Amino acid sequence: MATRARRPSKRPEAPASRHPLNRPRNRAEAAAIERLRKICLALPDVTEKIAWGEPTWRAGKIFAQMETHHHDADRVAVWLPARAGVQEALVEEDPVHFFRPPYVGHKGWIGVRIDRKPDWRAVAGLVAEAYREVASPEMIARLDAKRHQPHRQGWQASWLDSDEEEP
Repeated sequence: MATRARRPSKRPEAPASRHPLNRPRNRAEAAAIERLRKICLALPDVTEKIAWGEPTWRAGKIFAQMETHHHDADRVAVWLPARAGVQEALVEEDPVHFFRPPYVGHKGWIGVRIDRKPDWRAVAGLVAEAYREVASPEMIARLDAKRHQPHRQGWQASWLDSDEEEP
C-alpha cells in the first residue's frame, strides 16, 4: 500500500485585533511610556506584548498594562496588580496619581498615572511589586540576585528597594 505524503497544514492567521493601537498624543507621553517600558524590561524574563491595543508586560502572566487614553480617557497610566489594601491606601493618599482602573480594579489592581510628573522611583517600586505578584519563584530569585550586583550607569531594576539616590 502506497503512503501519501502529508501536506503541511495551513493554520489560519490570527485575526487582526478589534482594538485599535492606542498611541501617545505628544512627545512627553511617548517619553513616559518609553521610560516605563525600560523599567519593565529591566526585570528578569519579561516579555512585551500588545493586547487590547496597548503594550503589556508579562512574567508568565501580565503584571503591567498600559492605558493610553483608553476609551478617550484624559490620562496615560499603567495598571498593576497589587497586594490587598495597597490600591485603597494609594488612591486615598494621592488620587491625582493613583486610581482604581476599569476591568481589573475590583481585583485590587492599581492605576498609576505616568503623565503627570510621577515619582519614577515609586512607579518602579510598584512595577517590581506587581512583577512579584505574578512571577515564578525562580524569576523572583533572579530579581533578588540582580539587586546585589554592582551598579552600572543608567536605569536598573536593582535600585527599587535601595536607599541610595538615583544617579
